[in-house]
Amino acid sequence: MKKSGLLVFTIGLGIMINPLNSSMISVALTHLQHDFSLTFADASWLISIFYLASAAGQPVMGKLSDMFGAKKVFMTGLVIVFTACALAPFSPHYIFLLGCRALQAIGSSALFPSGMSIVREYITEGQGRALGTLSIFSNTSAAFGPSIGGFLVASWSWFAIFLINVPIIMIGIILAWKVLPNGKSGTFRLKKIDVIGIGLFIISIVGLILFLLSLDQEHIRWWALIMFLIVGSGFVFHETRHPEPFININRLIHSHNETIIYVQFVFINLVYYCYFFGFPTFLQQVKGYSEEHTGLIMLALAGLSVVSSPIAGRIIDKYGAKLPMIIGAFLLLIGTGLLLTYHETSPLSWFLVIMAVLGMSNGFNNIATQTALYDQVDAQDTGTASGLFQMSRYFGSILSGSLLGIVFNRHLDQAHLHLVAIICFVFCVVVTLISFKLPGKVRTTK
Repeated sequence: MKKSGLLVFTIGLGIMINPLNSSMISVALTHLQHDFSLTFADASWLISIFYLASAAGQPVMGKLSDMFGAKKVFMTGLVIVFTACALAPFSPHYIFLLGCRALQAIGSSALFPSGMSIVREYITEGQGRALGTLSIFSNTSAAFGPSIGGFLVASWSWFAIFLINVPIIMIGIILAWKVLPNGKSGTFRLKKIDVIGIGLFIISIVGLILFLLSLDQEHIRWWALIMFLIVGSGFVFHETRHPEPFININRLIHSHNETIIYVQFVFINLVYYCYFFGFPTFLQQVKGYSEEHTGLIMLALAGLSVVSSPIAGRIIDKYGAKLPMIIGAFLLLIGTGLLLTYHETSPLSWFLVIMAVLGMSNGFNNIATQTALYDQVDAQDTGTASGLFQMSRYFGSILSGSLLGIVFNRHLDQAHLHLVAIICFVFCVVVTLISFKLPGKVRTTK
C-alpha cells in the first residue's frame, strides 16, 4: 500500500506540471509584454503554442509510451521539461521563449499518458482512488497556478514561473528512476504515428490563428485563411484514409451526439479561458493590481471550480449528467451576463461574485460534459473519446487566446472587456441550447 502511494505521488508530481504551467502564465503576460516589447496579440502566442503543442504531443506520447515503455517516456518527458524550464529564463528573444514553451508542452504531454499507463497496469486494488488522487494533482495545480504565478512574478519576475519547475522536476526524476516499474517495451512502428496528419493539423491551426489575429489590423492576412482552408481540407482528406488517424474524422461524422459534445466543450473552454487569461491582464493593466494581488483574486475563479466539482459529481451519481450539464451552462451564461454589469465604479466584491459564478460553472461543465460523453460511447472506445475530449479543451483554449489577442491588442479597458463578454455570451447561448438538446441518461440509486 505504501509503495502504491509513493507510485501515485511520483506520477502525480509529473502530471501536475502541464496544468500548472498552462495556468501560471496568465499572471506573467503583462511582465512579458513589457520585457519583450510585445502587443497582447504577440503575447497570446504563449498561450496558443502551449496548447497547440499539447494537442499534438499528448496522443503521440501515448503511442510512444506503448512502444518504448511508460517509464522511459515518463522520464524523457521530465528531462525535456527540465531543459525547457532551465533555458527559458535566458531567452535572448521572444521566438526563443516561444520555442521553450512549445518544448515545455511537448515534454509535459508525455507525463499524463505514460503515467496513466503505469497506474492501469500496476495498481489493481484501489485504482479508482488512485485516479481520483491524480485528478486532484491536476485540478489543484491548474486552479492555484495563477496564485502561485502571481506570487513568483511579484517576488522576482516572469522567469520565476519557469525556474520553480526545476526543483520539482529534479525530485520527480529521482523518484521516477527509483519508484516506477520498468515495464514492458513494444516495437517501434512509425506508421502507427500519423506524422503527416499531425503536421497538417499544426499548419492549418497556425494559419487560422494568424488570420484571426490580423482581423483588427489594416492588412488582414487572407493568405493565412486560404492556407487554413486548403491545408485543413487536406488534413480531413488524409485522416479519413489513414489506418491510424491523428483525429478519427470518420468517427466524428457518424457519432452525432458525441461530436456535438466535443463542439460544446470547445465553446465552453473558449469562454472560460477568455476569462482565465483575460482577467489577470485586465486586473493588472486596467485596475492596477499587483501580480500577487491578481493571483489571489483569481482564486475566486479557479478555486470555486475545484469546490463545485464534487457537488456536480454527487448530482451526476443521483440524476445523471444532463442536469449538472444544464446547471453548468446556465451558470456560465449568468456569469457572462453579470460581467456586463461590472463598470469602473463597481467594487471588487462584485467582480469576485461574478468570478465565483464563472468558476462554479467550470466545475460543473468539466465533469458533466465528460460524463455525458462517456454515456454516448462504448466502453472499448473510452480511450479514443478521452483523447478527442482533451483535444476539444486544447482547441477551445487556442481560440480563446486568439479572441483575446484580437480584442485586447490595441487597447485594453472596460469597454473591451465588455466586448469579450458580449462575444462569449453568444457562445454561452449555444452551449445552453446544446445542453437541452443532448439526450440524458438518468441514473437511479437505491
